[in-house]
Formats: sequence, C-alpha cells, structure tokens
Amino acid sequence: MSENNRATTSPKAPAAKFGGKGLNIGIAVAAVVTVAGLALWGVQLSGGMVQTGMRNLDSWGLYITCFMFLVGLSAGGLIISSVPKAFGMKGFGGISKVAVWTSICCTVLAIGFVVVDLGQPLRLWELFAYSNLSSPLMWDIIVLATYLILSVVYLWATLRAEAGKVSQKALRVVSVIALVCAVLVHSVTAWIFSLNAGREMWHTALMAPWFVSSALVCGTALVLVVVIALRKAGYMELKQEYVVKMLKMLGAFVLVDLYFFGCDLLTEGFPGGSGAKAVSMLTSGALAPFFWAEIALCGFAAIVAFVPALRRNGLIVAASLAAIIGIFCKRVQLLVGGFQIPNIDYAGPMTPYTVTDWAAGMAGAYQGMVYWPTPLEFGVALGVFGLGALMLLLGLKFLPLKPISEVR
Repeated sequence: MSENNRATTSPKAPAAKFGGKGLNIGIAVAAVVTVAGLALWGVQLSGGMVQTGMRNLDSWGLYITCFMFLVGLSAGGLIISSVPKAFGMKGFGGISKVAVWTSICCTVLAIGFVVVDLGQPLRLWELFAYSNLSSPLMWDIIVLATYLILSVVYLWATLRAEAGKVSQKALRVVSVIALVCAVLVHSVTAWIFSLNAGREMWHTALMAPWFVSSALVCGTALVLVVVIALRKAGYMELKQEYVVKMLKMLGAFVLVDLYFFGCDLLTEGFPGGSGAKAVSMLTSGALAPFFWAEIALCGFAAIVAFVPALRRNGLIVAASLAAIIGIFCKRVQLLVGGFQIPNIDYAGPMTPYTVTDWAAGMAGAYQGMVYWPTPLEFGVALGVFGLGALMLLLGLKFLPLKPISEVR
C-alpha cells in the first residue's frame, strides 16, 4: 500500500516544488522587461532608425544578428525533438514537448527582430503587397511563417498523440515534415547571405551547411540548459544518461561546426586568395575578439563533452552556455564582417547618414568597427528577449509540457 502511495504522489511533488512564488516573480520580471522594450521601440519609431548605429554602409546590425541567432536556436531545438520520432529512435526521456515549445518561443522572437528592424510595422504589409518572390528575403519570410505554424501543429500533434487522439504513424509523418522544414528554414536564411556576391565573407557555398551545424550546436545547448534548469527546479525528472547523451551530441556538433569554419577560413585566407583580407580582419583585426572568443568557448564546450570526469551538471550548463555565446560571436563576425570591407571604392559622399565615423573620411570609417549598437538598440533587443522569457515561463506554467510518464 505504501508503494502505491509513493507511486501516485511522487510525480506530483516536482510540480508543487516548481510552481509558486518564484515562477510568478519570473513572469512578472519578464513582463516588465517586455513592456520596457516596447516603450523603447516606440521611441525608435518616433525618432527614426537614425537613432540606431546602422547606416547606409552597414545597414544590418544587432537586430538581424539576433534574428540569425534565434532562427538557429529554434531550428536546432526542433531538430533535436523531431529526429528520434522521425527515424523511430529512442528519444531523450520525453523532453520533446519542452524542446518544441522552446523552439516556438525562439521563432516568435526571430520574427520580432525582423519587425523592429523594418523601421515601421506597417512595412510588413508592404512585404506581402509588393513582394518579390525571386528574392531570398521573401523566401525566408514564407518559410519562417510556415515553420512557426508547423511547430505549433507539431506540439499539438504530440499532445494529442499522448492523449491517444493521434496515431504514432501520423505523429511520425508530422515529425519528418517538421525536420525537413527546420533544415530548410536555416538553409534559406543562409542563402540570403551567400547569394550576395558583393560581400566577401558571405559569398560561399558552405554557408547553408555552416548555418545548419551552428543551429544544431546552439539548439542542443539551449535544450540542455533548459532541461537541467527545469530538473533542478523540480518541474521534470530526467535520467542523467539522457543529459550525457545530449552532451555528447553537442560535442560532436561543435567539432563539425568548427570544421566547416576552418574549411571556409582556409579557402578564403590561402595566400593569394581574394578573401585573405577578410580572414586577417577576423584573426587579428577589429573582429578578432569575437573570433578568438568563439574558438575558446566552443573548444571548452567540446572538452567538457568528451572528458567523462567533467560531465557534471554545473560544467554541462557552463559548456552549453559557452557554445551558445560562441555561436553568437560567429553571427557577429559574419554579419558585421560582411560590411567591414567596402565592395565599391569611393562609394559616395560621407555624411552622418552613411557611416558612423564619417568625419575621418573613408579610411577612418573602415579603420575600426564601422558598426556598434546604440543603447536604444540594446534596450529594444533586451525587450524582445524579455518577451521570449515571458512566453517560455507562461508555457511552462499553463501548458502540459511535462513528460507523460511523470503526469501519470
């Protein structure tokens, strides 16, 4: 009788421990940060994009960097969730619903960064009313919207399958479609850059596989951090073997990503190659801090993944966060670096509306980093991330995201 009591009461204990004052405080803080970000966005709308650090010669900045980064986080999380179901493999202890919800939150944030980068929200209408379907930018908008809808359908199908309302065969079909769409959305985002022949760091056929490998790194790392945090908070139970399994995958993804990066650097920087200037900028120029930070952080994540003695939860979280920050550094190198080398000499008159360091002329403008976000941009970006935290916490509180074995 006592064993039966333990069997029925033990799954409820984590839920009681997780829900409560701490969760409500987190939701309130995230809501405040979101509202503050909306207020700063209102300032940006009223004063114009000139309040940002972006100019004609560096027309993308923090917002698009975060967009690229979040698309990777989203796609990686969905891939980790859908691969076991799509190929009939053993999963990761029932974390798929949490991974999919995390993916949905990241997708919403990615779309949010596109909206704030447009300058005016009404331009969303112009994107569709005057769309150019031959443009990779339009491909990305269509695929991203489809991907968000499909992620919601995938989460719904998973919940219905657990309730016995959707067959496992139908769920597997949805998983395969979700997997293909997750790879496609990141490939299309990569093509936005790689099809720009005038940008030295962007025009490479490796961009799409490079983006997918980066997505797997940061997506796996994010799921690891969330799952360990939820287990620590008592939201869910997960055997350590599943955590170690994901950690090993993270280490493998990190090495593949670094391999792609090395291949691109060798091709671009080989003596006499046209990209030697770009590689020099990364390794010893203005972007060197981001480059070496990426190498060090990803190297640390790989060491923790492959050294059994280091596979402790604290170091696993540190390694996962290091991998996420490393991939973000790569996004900074890619986007900012693409604008650092002018593709046209003497592009035009220098004014405060073309480059940030305009007073020193063309040489001065490109002497250091052309672009750096203004405090307004940092504030708006923080508000968007606050929205993501708010969505994540509300989902954990109100949606049935726990593994079905624990609920039962």
